[in-house]
Amino acid sequence: MSGNLLTRRAFAGGLALLGFGAPQARAQGFAGLGRDADGFAGVAPGRVLNFPADHGAHPEFRIEWWYLTANLVDANGASYGAQWTLFRQAMAAGAQGEGWANPQIWMGHAAATSASAHRYSEAFARGGIGQAGVTTVPFRAWIDAWEMRGGEGFNDATVSPLDVNASGAAFSYRLRLETQQGLVLQGDAGYSRKSERGQASYYYSQPYFAARGSITIDNRAVEVTGRAWMDREFSSQPLASDQNGWDWFSLHLDGGEKLMLFRLRQSSGDNYFSGNWIAQDGTSQQIASKDIAMTPTAFSEVAGRKLPTSWQIKITARGLSIETKPLNAQAWMATSFPYWEGPITFKGSRSGVGYLEMTGY
Repeated sequence: MSGNLLTRRAFAGGLALLGFGAPQARAQGFAGLGRDADGFAGVAPGRVLNFPADHGAHPEFRIEWWYLTANLVDANGASYGAQWTLFRQAMAAGAQGEGWANPQIWMGHAAATSASAHRYSEAFARGGIGQAGVTTVPFRAWIDAWEMRGGEGFNDATVSPLDVNASGAAFSYRLRLETQQGLVLQGDAGYSRKSERGQASYYYSQPYFAARGSITIDNRAVEVTGRAWMDREFSSQPLASDQNGWDWFSLHLDGGEKLMLFRLRQSSGDNYFSGNWIAQDGTSQQIASKDIAMTPTAFSEVAGRKLPTSWQIKITARGLSIETKPLNAQAWMATSFPYWEGPITFKGSRSGVGYLEMTGY
């Protein structure tokens, strides 16, 4: 989207810096992501993703993100979550310019979550001055002191190993991520549709990371291990103007499979669904919209909002019926454009862990 779509995944902070107020942004899709993309590169089927080039920045597109979520446990079995995100937003199409004339804005989000606490931070940077950016050889994504860096023996085909760190008020973490599995192209060979009207992104993931390291929340440090998922997307208009938010899941099934699902909420109520079932060997199969059912089962009061923090998910074609539960229902990101993002567990016909992201509430 972690989610995660634009965000997972949501480059709202950059839009705020550009002067887009909340009413206007809502009229142009969540966080202004449904604005016209005149002058920027378009997204169409058939583009072949190329690595390492596509691990880097794409200034010809308006927006993109590098998005990581990790489900972690300590030696006593206590659960934690970590989020690391870097967004790039172009203020204008065309020539890039040098130094402060560079038209790029960068934003970072980082968070650490336990059953009793959720700590987060937000950072902004201008392009062209070295404060934030992404290089491909060697691979490094950073904003200020937050960093996602390729380790010795880094493999472009697996984006591994990665060393990741971030810190903020009352939290920090350092993680090493490793896998031998290849990348997963979401949608149709990396072309991920977001509506029936042409909105789309280029989208690929690395859902197979094994994670180890340390996490500190409220001055309590613990060693942790677990599983992590990285999403990469770039686009110029990923949403339609009447799409006011999304619910995104990245799920690690205990049998080794992975599952990505999202629901884009449209003002008409005719929501757009998409999913990808990823086997242990990395092969994947798109899930038809008609086979996806995502139903809230419990709500929580969060930051003055009523949010659906527990869900029932059914995928008829896979015989899947699960119930999800948040590690911490108060995993609210009170960032420039706020959203909910946190670790979850699930059980039913299958069990496991994952992440849920909800925007536009």
